[in-house]
Parts: sequence; structure tokens; C-alpha cells
Amino acid sequence: MTATTETTSLNFECETGNYHTFCPISCVAWLYQKIEDSFFLVIGTKTCGYFLQNAMGVMIFAEPRYAMAELEEGDISAKLNDYEELKRLCLQIKRDRNPSVIVWIGTCTTEIIKMDLEGLAPKLEGEIGIPIVVARANGLDYAFTQGEDTVLAAMAARCPKKVEKEEEKEERNAIQKLLNFGKKKEDITAQEIEYQEHPPLVMFGSLPDPVVTNLTLELKKQGIKVSGWLPSKRYTELPVLDEGYYVSGVNPFLSRTATTLMRRRKCKLIGAPFPIGPDGTRAWIEKICSVFGIEPQGLDEREAKIWESLEDYVQLIRGKSVFFMGDNLLEISLARFLVRCGMTVPEIGIPYMDKRYQKAELDFLDKTCKEMGVPTPTIIEKPDNYNQIQRIKDIQPDLVITGMAHANPLEARGINTKWSVEFTFAQIHGFTNARDILELVTRPLRRNNNLKDLGWDKLVKEEAKV
Repeated sequence: MTATTETTSLNFECETGNYHTFCPISCVAWLYQKIEDSFFLVIGTKTCGYFLQNAMGVMIFAEPRYAMAELEEGDISAKLNDYEELKRLCLQIKRDRNPSVIVWIGTCTTEIIKMDLEGLAPKLEGEIGIPIVVARANGLDYAFTQGEDTVLAAMAARCPKKVEKEEEKEERNAIQKLLNFGKKKEDITAQEIEYQEHPPLVMFGSLPDPVVTNLTLELKKQGIKVSGWLPSKRYTELPVLDEGYYVSGVNPFLSRTATTLMRRRKCKLIGAPFPIGPDGTRAWIEKICSVFGIEPQGLDEREAKIWESLEDYVQLIRGKSVFFMGDNLLEISLARFLVRCGMTVPEIGIPYMDKRYQKAELDFLDKTCKEMGVPTPTIIEKPDNYNQIQRIKDIQPDLVITGMAHANPLEARGINTKWSVEFTFAQIHGFTNARDILELVTRPLRRNNNLKDLGWDKLVKEEAKV
């Protein structure tokens, strides 16, 4: 994250300092599914438990690997033994589930009563024989998706540092020889020279397995080998992270993880736009190729083909405006993609803005606006919702992407809305998933077009006036 003298015409402002977002402990919802041998213990009050029950109620048919350690009023007086209670819970988790790692998620309550989770964890870890990773995901300090950021930053410290031992290397070579048994020599040679020579590259960011496979294959087409992903499918398969390794993030909300990898593990960060939309995915691949001195191949045709397949959706939004109220920190990347689709973006609200980590994306947004001939948006960090509502009333955008709390009130005033949380849980990365982004964006517009065809739009407007 080196500072540069490059300037953009983007306008940055900051308002109230409040986070109007979903609670970050909800990161458990996707992380426990991603890390298959993990167990998440959320340490908080009944309120946290109710939130998790509601937020993750849709997953009731899947067997969850998370639980609540509820702090009662008595704990605040500091007379109860937190260590013994946590030990009892962790031993029960070990007996019932036997995970490879237990992740303690600290909530607002643990911050307020100054609970020393980092002090308790190493002693308990030694007693029960299971690694305990402590991550702070409280709503006092973090926005919605930054819960994942704190978990990955904590896990980065647990990634192995040493290169494999000689006996392990020999064993791996023996397995490879066994796999190659019966193959033609030329086939084996082609397999070996498939990748270009470059330093190890590790990607960080929790994505569904099909998306991980897709992005890994996109880089493989350019001769780039991904040495590992943080997080991996299993805690026992965390990637090696050593000094001089290159790392690249796939999500805009992972600035703490990026900082940890650079400062603690001495890795080199590749500052690229994020692989969201065909334009972002191409820029992401090109940046990684340029760092390793590789000439990218076939990206023009690949991107053009994707844009061609998106034209039916793009026609629906071309020339329309979209307003981001701010929730999940994906706003900059989504706005850049939608500008490329022909939309205008008067304002981007975002709960937290790390200009160093998102520098490549911000530059790309500015460049895209200039190329498309549209005004650059105002980016407002920690926006004041009251002020935003007034601006929405004045601007009258065609679509507002907002948190769930404001969707119904805006709809009642005749404003089309889309829940920002849906973009968090949808598969939006890579060339092939660009269609899913536009499916979400255009859904409210398509719905209203259908209402017009049925003649119900007049009734809706009359109700909005009342």
C-alpha cells in the first residue's frame, strides 16, 4: 500500500460516524460453511443469540457449526469465572463435534466488560488440545462484512511459515509419480510446464468453492499458479505464508487482513481492482500478470463475449441512476461495474473507507466514469441516513441499493430498492457471475415494468401519496 501522487476527481466526504449496517457477527453464516472443520462460538448476550437465530433462520435445514456462549447480568460484576465456563463449553464442543479449530467471536458485550479473550484462549487451547482463534466482530468497531476481515486476520497468524520438510517433499513426489503412472512422457511434460515461473501467490477472501475454482482457473489460463486460499476449506489446510510471498484480496472489506499479511507475515500485496464484473475481473487478472511479468492472453475476447451475453440486462438499466446508501463495503466495486453498464451514480454511501487498500478500485471507478462520460459520484463515508433520505428525495434515483431497514419506507415513497445484503450472499465474482449481479439489480425494475403492464402502477402511486 504505497502512497502515490496520482489524483482522481472523486469527491470524498464523511458525515456522522455511525455504522448503519447489519451486525458483523453474521459473518459466522458464511464462514462456518466455508471452513468445514471449524466451530464458531459467539460470546455475547441473548440479543446476539436472537439476531443469529433470525439472520440464519434460512439455514435451519443445514446442521450449523456455531453456538452462543451467553453472558448473563452476573458476569458484569466480574464475580463469575469466565474461564471455567468457556472451558466447559469448549470441552462439550470437542466431545460432540471434534472440530480442527474453535473460533471465538467477540461481541459488543465482551468489549464493554473488557473480557480478555486473547488472554484466556492460549491457556485453554493448551488444556483441550484444539486451536482457538480469537476474532473481534463487534458492531461497535466494525461494519457488516468486516466480521470476516477480523476472522481472516486472526487466522493469518496461524498459517504455517516453514517450507515443507525434505521427507514431506519426497512423499509428495512419490505420490505425483504414482499419479503419473501409465501416462505418456509428453503429457507429463505438458502438465509440468503449464505454469509460468513466478513467486508463490496466495489469495485471501471467503468465496464459495465454485467461485474459488473459477478464479483459480482464470489465472491458470494465464500460467499463474495460486498456491493457496485464505480461508481454505479445512483449517488443517491453511496456506503457507512466508516472507516474500505475494497476496491478493478478492473482496473490498479485507483491509485489516491485508495489513496483517504485510506487517506480520512480510507478504507483498498486489493492489488490484476486485474481480467483480467482467471489467473488474479483467483488470484483476491483468494486474496480477503485470506484477509477475506475464503477458495476458485472450482477455479481450473473453470480456467481449461476457458483455455480449449481458446485453439483455444492460438494456434495462442503461441511462438510469442508482444510489448506494451503504452497508457491506462492496459499494465501490458494484458502482464501478454499473457505471460500465451505462448507469449514473450520484452518491456512494459506504460505512468504512480504506483508501489505500481500495486505491486501485477507486482509480478504476474514476477512469470508468471518464470513459463512459458520466459525472463522478460523491463518496460519503459513514453517511447520515436522515441526510441521505433528503438527497434521495431531491435526486429521485431510479434505484436505491440499501440495507433492509430502509427498503420498505423508500418503497412506500415510490422509490425502487434492492437489499444490499443480497449482494453479500450472492456469487458475484468472476466473468461468469456478472449475470447474477445484473439479475439482482434489474429485479425491482423488471417487477415494476410488469406492474405497469398489469395497470397496477397507478394504484401503487396513489397509495404512495396517501
